[in-house]
Order: sequence, then structure tokens, then C-alpha cells
Amino acid sequence: MKLETGSPLLTIQNVTKTYATPEGGTVQALKGVSLDINQGEFIVLLGPSGCGKTTLLRTIAGLEYPDSGEIYLEGERIDDKPAFLRPVNTVFQSYALFPHMSVAENIAFGLEMEKLSKEEIAKRVEATLVQIKLEGYGRRKPSQLSGGQQQRVALGRALIKGPRVLLLDEPLSALDLKLRRGMQVELKRLQQDTGITFVFVTHDQEEAMSMGDRIAVFNEGEIVQLDTPREMYRNPANRFVADFIGETNLIECEINSGSVSIKGQNISTNYLAENAVIGSNGTSVVAIRPEDLVISGNRGILTGIVRDIIFTGSAVRIHVMIGNEEIVAVLPSHGVAVPERGQEVHMNAIDGTIRVLAS
Repeated sequence: MKLETGSPLLTIQNVTKTYATPEGGTVQALKGVSLDINQGEFIVLLGPSGCGKTTLLRTIAGLEYPDSGEIYLEGERIDDKPAFLRPVNTVFQSYALFPHMSVAENIAFGLEMEKLSKEEIAKRVEATLVQIKLEGYGRRKPSQLSGGQQQRVALGRALIKGPRVLLLDEPLSALDLKLRRGMQVELKRLQQDTGITFVFVTHDQEEAMSMGDRIAVFNEGEIVQLDTPREMYRNPANRFVADFIGETNLIECEINSGSVSIKGQNISTNYLAENAVIGSNGTSVVAIRPEDLVISGNRGILTGIVRDIIFTGSAVRIHVMIGNEEIVAVLPSHGVAVPERGQEVHMNAIDGTIRVLAS
């Protein structure tokens, strides 16, 4: 496979992987996955546990071999090569630092294995410490660092060898929320500064949305949508993606000759997204984001009784019961009237925000 101008850096073609289970059965972790990843891209593999995202990362790294399919890096096939011959590095959730080595020695480990000169290693280690904002920490041991600092050391050890692709397997999951958010910003900046292609695995959809140039959502061994965060949030491909990415109200609807009705009330086409999926006649589901619902006067497309009101600081979450179904509207915490618990409310959607979903 010859790499042409404008070709993807990393090409994954119809990769499958099946594991044997302890009970004697099999689980197909990857089902013909294909994916093109561009030079300098930050791409996130997102999905619930067991969906195949980590298996794909491990096949790129050379820690697993696919049953079928091919993986190309810069036009060269790598899925049949051992891990140490692939110009990729992996950062794991556990950091995997050597506790008896200093920060500088941990970062230098890969270069030591390449038998580079001491002068060259020292120069590159110092530059890496500056890059990961740990200047002056080179002589410390991992036990003398915070969780976030240990994560930076693991990143530095992977980056110092100048990999063509950096693979990250839920590297921030062990950090507390505040530190995790700070590291998300730092990691994104680091990727932009180095220009290295990052392939990042997570099950946290907020993390994926905040970091990825594109997101590949996995479900049961397949990519069900590949898109930018904004496009995926506003136009989920199906019910699974709508429910997994962000918060959404999924409400049963009826389709009849191209018209959509909810709870027996026809929905004006003004409310429907421009590319809303209108299926064949019968029962389907609409998705309405909580922030796209507004409390109206005495008429609305939805009417229900307020069950709970939750103040979150910047917003107020209104939980409304429509029969035995609960939906959520998110209102600004100031500048709008907030209903009371037990009050009947009528709700409309912002124009162009209701999407009829494929199954």
C-alpha cells in the first residue's frame, strides 16, 4: 500500500478480533472495524465497557493481533509486526512507572534501550521535562509525586522517543475530577504543540467531547458513529449515540405519512432538526436535549407536572412527569421564571432541535 499525498496517517481496514471465554464460548470484540486517522489528529475511541475500543487500541500497539483485517501506518502494514518494531507508544491507565528509578531515569528508559549517548539522552530528557512542566523534578522518585505529576512522567516517557502515534488507554481515570479536568486541558495543549497523532480511549463522554477532534463511538464491537464532537451532539446517528453522548430526553413518537406526533399532538416541522430522520409509518423515538426545552405559557408540545427542581448554580434542572414518563428541562438560573413543584407546565422546543432517531 503506497502512501499518497493527503492519505491518512493510520488506516485500519476491516479488523476483527474474537476471544475465547472461560465458559468455552467466544466473544467477538471487533467486527470488521475500519477507521482512517489523520496526521496531527486527536481522535477519541469512546464507548461503554466491553465495546471493543481498548481491543482496537491494543491491536494498533501490537499487544494483540487481529484475526483478520489490516493496519497501515504511513502506508506500511504494521499489524503483522511485533510491538517493538512499530513507531507507536502507549500510555496506560496505571502509568507503569519504575518506582526505584528517578523521574529522569523513567523518562530516559526508552532511549537507554536504544543505546544513545549519555549527552543526547540528557539533552532530550531535559527538553521533555520542560515540555511536560516538570523542570527541577528529574531527581525525584515517582512516590514523591502527585497523581497528575506521575501522569506527566508517563507521558514524557512515551513522547521522548518521538512516536508517529501516541496511544492513550484511559490515562486520566485514576485522577480526581478537578485534577482530571486540568490534565485534559494540558494533554490537549501538549498534543497541539507536538503535532503528534493521539488515539485516546475513554468511556467518559464529557472527556471525549472536550478533547477530541473527532470521536468514534463504539457499541458491541462496531463503530456506530464517527464525527466531530459538535456534530455528534447535535445530530446523533441513532438512539444509542443520543443516549450515550450527553443527556437527552428520548420520547416515543408516532410517524404517519411524514408527520410526527408526540403524546397525540402533531409536531410542527419548525421544531424538527433540518436533517431529522423521518422513518416509515409507525412508532419511533424523538430526542430532545434538556437545554432545548423552554417553559411556555398555556400551550406547548409537551404538558406535565413538575416533580423536582434542582439548582446547580449556573442552571436549574426541572424534572417533569408526563404521565408515567419523566423528562428533564434545563433552564438558566437567572432571567427566566422557574415553576414550582407540583405545578402544571407547558413546554416547547427551540426551533430545529427535535430529531427523530433511527433505532
